[in-house]
Amino acid sequence: MNLHRMLLERKAAGRPVTVGVVGAGKFGTMFLAQARTTDGMHVVAVADLNVQRAKSQLAMASWPAEQSAATSLDDALKSGKTFLTEDAEAMIKHPAIEVIVEATGDPRTGIRLSTMAIENGKHIVMVNVEADALAGPILARRAQRAGVVYSLAWGDQPALVCEHVDWARAAGFKIVAAGKGTRYHPTYHQSTPDTVWDILSKYMHIKDEDRGSINPKMFNSFVDGTKSGIEMTAICNATGLHSQTEGLSFPPASRFEHAEICKPRADGGVLEKSGVTEVTSSVNRDGSDRPHNLVMGTYVVFEAAEDNDYSRRCFTEYSMLPDKSGRYAALYRPIHMIGLELGISVASAALRREATGAPFCFNSDVVATAKRDLKPGEMLDGEGGFCVWGKQTPAEASLREGYLPLGLSHNVKLKTAIKAGERLKWSDVEIDETDVAVTTRREMEAAFARPNA
Repeated sequence: MNLHRMLLERKAAGRPVTVGVVGAGKFGTMFLAQARTTDGMHVVAVADLNVQRAKSQLAMASWPAEQSAATSLDDALKSGKTFLTEDAEAMIKHPAIEVIVEATGDPRTGIRLSTMAIENGKHIVMVNVEADALAGPILARRAQRAGVVYSLAWGDQPALVCEHVDWARAAGFKIVAAGKGTRYHPTYHQSTPDTVWDILSKYMHIKDEDRGSINPKMFNSFVDGTKSGIEMTAICNATGLHSQTEGLSFPPASRFEHAEICKPRADGGVLEKSGVTEVTSSVNRDGSDRPHNLVMGTYVVFEAAEDNDYSRRCFTEYSMLPDKSGRYAALYRPIHMIGLELGISVASAALRREATGAPFCFNSDVVATAKRDLKPGEMLDGEGGFCVWGKQTPAEASLREGYLPLGLSHNVKLKTAIKAGERLKWSDVEIDETDVAVTTRREMEAAFARPNA
């Protein structure tokens, strides 16, 4: 509870936390909107392949034009302004920058730039959860060995869920399930960048004139189930929770029903066992909306020890949303504010040298799964595209079966025919084994594989 005080101390000393941001998309822009008014924090540079876009994004985020008018990194450091650049590598290598925010969303880019940041002694706040799901455990291990922090991004749901899990465990409870809410229907797995508009228009009221400002492939990854698989994989690998055998089942639930629904099947819930991730849906299977849903929120379901009847009585006395048996209880956060909250991770990494969630094991993977029948010779288009969606899968099964990680399914050629609903394998595609994302992933698999997996 002292990050603000620590930031004020850095401000008073004339040494604000220095930050470099890679990627001026939605998440990065939301962070920049708040970073400008955060005492003790200085965004030295924003790197984006389209500097003009970055400039317009800053204007949209209420930045005065003169604030981003620095002429170089050194000028930015002297003037307290911000330098806009195409050169992310030069920004990362500058010795005066303490924290790098990686917000590109591309797993290959995220792995390459975070590796460079670690090698240059920078803390990494990994907004790029796609990169984290692909190779986060090995990146975090590299950072630890280098004496820097690798952190999930506060404001994004994985970091918030990690905090829920840590809170429950530190209070002596056993974790039953943890996750988030989303809008889901089984038919959404076949959604494509062309058809996603029909879904978006129903619950986001997207108009035809708004389409030019929206990346349909990116939005489709949220709709078709991929983003949920990615985020739950990040949570598992940062908490020690597990994927269920068949991944997420997306049960419809209101925010008040999680303890009743997200508990083991043996006790009347939907889970195959305790200690797993699950995502609940705001949509009933008949297509109607579930009232009081948790579509933008996060949750944890927990239980007290079997012989602790007193604590279980307190679940009811203190309105902890218990299930009907009184054995399980839930805590939820109704919203997440994405990049507006990201400064918590930046400050925590620089001032406490503590991550707001970081992977330490390889319990879960997210695997490329065919949306339709696929033919040999087709080029896969990765996350949110026309060919595959990302299915959460136990890491042990992924390694044993040789499944293809979702993060490596972009711009690769298919060698074999795949039926709709089947998970793809490494052997089904042409892979460049020299690619840095591939070599990093292979290193992670070797480092974290269980014997006989």
